[in-house]
Amino acid sequence: MGNPLFREFERLVKITVLGKEFPVPEKNTCLRAFQYMSPNTIPYGRFCWNQECQLCRVSYTMAGQPDGPPRAVLACKILVADGMQITELSDELRYNLMGVICPSPPRPSYDDEGIDPDMPR
Repeated sequence: MGNPLFREFERLVKITVLGKEFPVPEKNTCLRAFQYMSPNTIPYGRFCWNQECQLCRVSYTMAGQPDGPPRAVLACKILVADGMQITELSDELRYNLMGVICPSPPRPSYDDEGIDPDMPR
């Protein structure tokens, strides 16, 4: 696909992060997949990207193994897989992904509240 941040991929796979589904590039680490999901926040996180800081810890299960216990891994180390269900995020990841996982509600328009935008306040 030509982007030097991501490993070459041919398709997007679906992963679930805290109950919300996202398409992400195959053959990439979870941390790169998170960067694909939220390109404006993950690069500014305090991640070392090389397994030393432990700030990218996640727990996951696979769709085919719903009864298995969640596995704790580092997102910079494990590759995403179709059907991966990420059930826990480190505080740093949760903070950096907040905008895509729990987006803020839309602001009401003037029409929704019956406020005339041309009326002085």
